[in-house]
Amino acid sequence: MNCSISGEVPEEPVVSKKSGLLYEKRLIERHISDYGKCPITGEPLTLDDVVPIKTGKIVKPRPLQAASIPGMLGMFQNEWDGLMLANFALEQQLHTARQELSHALYQHDAACRVIARLKKERDDARSLLAQAERQIPMPGSAAVTANAPALSNGKRAAEDEELGPGGKRIRPGISAGIIAELTDCNAALSQQRKKRQIPPTVATIDDLERYTQISSHPLHKTSKPGIVSLDIHYDKDIIATGGLDTNAVLFDRPSGQILSTLSGHSKKVTSLKFVSRGDLFLTGSADKTVRLWQESDDGNYNCRHILKDHTAEVQAITVHATNNYFVTASLDSTWCFYELSSGLCLTQVVDAADSNGYTSAAFHPDGLILGTGTSEAVVKIWDVKSQANVARFDGHVGAVTSISFSENGYFLATAAHDGVKLWDLRKLRNFRTFSPYDSDTPTNSVEFDNSGCYLAIAGSDIRVYQVANVKSEWNCIKTFPDLSGTGKATCAKFGTDAKYMAVGSMDRNLRIFGLPGEDGPLES
Repeated sequence: MNCSISGEVPEEPVVSKKSGLLYEKRLIERHISDYGKCPITGEPLTLDDVVPIKTGKIVKPRPLQAASIPGMLGMFQNEWDGLMLANFALEQQLHTARQELSHALYQHDAACRVIARLKKERDDARSLLAQAERQIPMPGSAAVTANAPALSNGKRAAEDEELGPGGKRIRPGISAGIIAELTDCNAALSQQRKKRQIPPTVATIDDLERYTQISSHPLHKTSKPGIVSLDIHYDKDIIATGGLDTNAVLFDRPSGQILSTLSGHSKKVTSLKFVSRGDLFLTGSADKTVRLWQESDDGNYNCRHILKDHTAEVQAITVHATNNYFVTASLDSTWCFYELSSGLCLTQVVDAADSNGYTSAAFHPDGLILGTGTSEAVVKIWDVKSQANVARFDGHVGAVTSISFSENGYFLATAAHDGVKLWDLRKLRNFRTFSPYDSDTPTNSVEFDNSGCYLAIAGSDIRVYQVANVKSEWNCIKTFPDLSGTGKATCAKFGTDAKYMAVGSMDRNLRIFGLPGEDGPLES
């Protein structure tokens, strides 16, 4: 017997009292609750009119396909085919999704390149506009430089660039007016130096012997640790550090706070210098560029010029005593003399007799002499007015990593792989050599303090010597260990009146050494 609704054998059979028809219980109950009548005869019907029938266990007959082995194999084959078709559809969807993702990533990468190019074009346009604004009010006396193809970002437009023989750029040169300015500055400083006396506020030897680390400040990124250049603005007591992380950091020593982090270089900042007067700051980098920064009203520094006159790493920057000019030295075997106000390269000097790259540079305190060190252990002395090489010192081993003139103008200290040599500029000879480290440890930095009383040397540690004369002994009065754990102190510089020392190493920390208990933050 089959259900009158489904036509199948019911699991729970019931029969209608009125019509005598057989139903599946769950189906008739649902129909009565929805319609209240018999689905076959249409007469009114309630749940009380339905009577269950007690029967034995009903076994549903097998479907025809399952009644034989060939039929069952056919069923299994159909199920397997359906499964394979579903799996194929999923694989097709996965492949499509991967293609869409790859296309999206490609579009993202292309968009990033377009954005980077547009930003570069925007920066170039801003620099061109800034240079044009500066050159509009051009006085008649500046006609010599009016046609000079110098832009604020150091680039030259091909149609405006003046080229000499061999395709080299033609520079305006150091004019007679600039030479007169340099000569007057030299005369004034030389006269003052003859009357100079050591300030009574300079730290004593007893003070230096008691110096210890009083603070340490993590200024640079942990991903690329290493401080490779350092300078101090003495009037403001601001310390600047240049790192392997491509940033220059300006640090206020009294408050222990970072004033600004200057980003823009694409490689390590190899050299940096404050301009004593004004609000200008210079950075040189292994990316072959020099950047001139200017402090804004809100205390931040904005890049005014990007100078691209060198074709290799810029290794050194030194500012002239007038604070109107500066020199950069590069591994491309040239040094450039710039005007600060315009960022114009007035002359680019190359020694025809020597093609070694420059690794260090410094102006003599009086400003008419420039000292440079080369990658081949040679120290050269230049006459700034004529750009002529007037002296040459040999004897070092390895690149000359640092160069420093004493405040009295008589001594020159140079550092290289083999140690430090002291030169008497009056007789042009080496009168003393320090070899503080072993043959595998280079000397990375040498620096006189502003009073000319002390000399600092940095290598695997930091050593301070008392400055004497040619015949007297220069005694080592203090040795500071390299607390970075790297075994490589890269730069050291005295603070005002040698009241403290700032030291950079191959970790990310700037360390300050001074008298214990001195005012200032211990850590930051």
